[in-house]
Amino acid sequence: MSTDMILFFALLFVAIAIAGATAFVIFWPLTLVHVRDRHSGIAAQLGQGAFLKPSALGWLLRGGYREVRDPSLSGLATPARISLLVIMLGLSLAGLLWLASVVMA
Repeated sequence: MSTDMILFFALLFVAIAIAGATAFVIFWPLTLVHVRDRHSGIAAQLGQGAFLKPSALGWLLRGGYREVRDPSLSGLATPARISLLVIMLGLSLAGLLWLASVVMA
């Protein structure tokens, strides 16, 4: 496989990460508003400015929202979690392919 093709696929993974980021900025704020309005204990745990706070993102990645047993919360947080995983996976694979292109060149 040529270096150009590897970089093309790396660019595709960046595009996938951008799609994940689009979904993330839709569902994560909705999740945080739902938590703020209906689950004050979790809101206190996540703290102010939880949008990009590492502990709040860790809570989302661990699936901490499942402990609450609120179907509305799960319905908002699950797509946010999937989109965050898509961002991380897309950027990781793009980075690996870029590194492979550098090594091959």
